[in-house]
Amino acid sequence: MHELAITESVVAAVAQRVPGARVTSVRLEIGAMSGVVADSVRFCFDLVTEGTSLEGASLEIVESAARCLCRTCAAEFAPDWPILLCACGSADVAVLSGQDLRVLSVQVA
Repeated sequence: MHELAITESVVAAVAQRVPGARVTSVRLEIGAMSGVVADSVRFCFDLVTEGTSLEGASLEIVESAARCLCRTCAAEFAPDWPILLCACGSADVAVLSGQDLRVLSVQVA
């Protein structure tokens, strides 16, 4: 379960960014194609924050949709995961969004 390691990294990064401050809320963006399961991150968050400046903080996760661009017909579309195939039949696509995992905001007391 790599979500545990990812959650540990997020908590460490936030704690390092606001040293000594008590964090009350963390807002994350997790893209549909990031390979990260949002429910697993939610589960791990309380465990990982125990004993840190983030203990008791709320976690909000924004799940962003995937968008692709077909290099053959120039159509922009939402992929039918996990196959990135345009309606024109081409698999020559560029991923425009949906691979992100980032901290959007942090609130401190």
